[in-house]
Amino acid sequence: MSGRSTESSSHRVIEPRGRRRHGPLPEALTVERGGFRIKVPETWWEFDVRPESRDDSIRRMVNERLCEHPELAPHRDTYVSFLRKAAADAWKSGALYCGRMAESFGGETPITGSVTVSLVGGRTSKGDPLPTDPAAIAAQLVVKEAKKPGDSWRKVTTVEIPGVGPAARTYGIEDIPVPGDEPDRTIRAVLMQTFIPVPGQEGKVALVAGSSQVLDLADSFFDIFDAITTTFRFVD
Repeated sequence: MSGRSTESSSHRVIEPRGRRRHGPLPEALTVERGGFRIKVPETWWEFDVRPESRDDSIRRMVNERLCEHPELAPHRDTYVSFLRKAAADAWKSGALYCGRMAESFGGETPITGSVTVSLVGGRTSKGDPLPTDPAAIAAQLVVKEAKKPGDSWRKVTTVEIPGVGPAARTYGIEDIPVPGDEPDRTIRAVLMQTFIPVPGQEGKVALVAGSSQVLDLADSFFDIFDAITTTFRFVD
């Protein structure tokens, strides 16, 4: 679980509805990987995160996008730098999929966000697989209340993924450790994490995580991340 917290689990609140967005994800692109598929907006960037091939993949993708939208050319270096860092972070975190949004909307700096899918699991101190029942996962997650305006916060909930079933979820404004960086360095971000039990794999969950550092658009990103996560399906 990303983010830091000092409060006790006695403050946990389970909210059955959670953040939900009504209606389908518009103009969606279906992405399929080993064992799952998910839909993301077709304008998002989707690329190879493997170190040996990601730089070439990112260069080709940026060139193609700029050919389609030459007005984005002044932001080429920003896009390349952003996507390289995104790919490196996704690889370090063990992500199986990484999709990124980078839209300028006529502004000086692109508005960015990402969704990753990872397969995670763990064991208790006795060596037993950790429970993957959504209610049990939610009971282990910690709510964090903002003590003053501008503080980080986190809510815990359970949601229903159509065609998949219930899942535990956290969402909020969190301080996220920077992968591979100096100890205790964090970035503040909009973060939604959904823990989906993997059928037939004891102790394993698919973690769908959406994040953005554009804090002023938190509610909009929560809606986008929820809409994307709702499309998640396991495949044979």
